[in-house]
Amino acid sequence: MRYVLMVLVMFFIVGCSNLSKVNYDKIQMGMPYTKVIDILGKADKCDALAGMSDCTWGDEKRFIKVKFIAEKVIFMHSQGLE
Repeated sequence: MRYVLMVLVMFFIVGCSNLSKVNYDKIQMGMPYTKVIDILGKADKCDALAGMSDCTWGDEKRFIKVKFIAEKVIFMHSQGLE
C-alpha cells in the first residue's frame, strides 16, 4: 500500500508540472516575458545582465531554457520533455 501511494504521488507531481512539450511548443520567438511566465510559471533560475535574461525551468535532466532580450524571447531550448 505504501508503494502504491508513493507512485500515485509521483504521478500527480509530474502530471501537474508546467514542464511539458505542449507548453514548450506554446512559446514563440518575440513573446513577452510575462506571457512565458503565464505558460510555465515562475522560473527556477533567472540570470540577468544588461537587458538580457537567461531563465531556466526544471533541473539538469529535464528543463526548458529561454533567453530574453528586452523582455522578449530570442532563443529557447528544452531537454527531457515528453
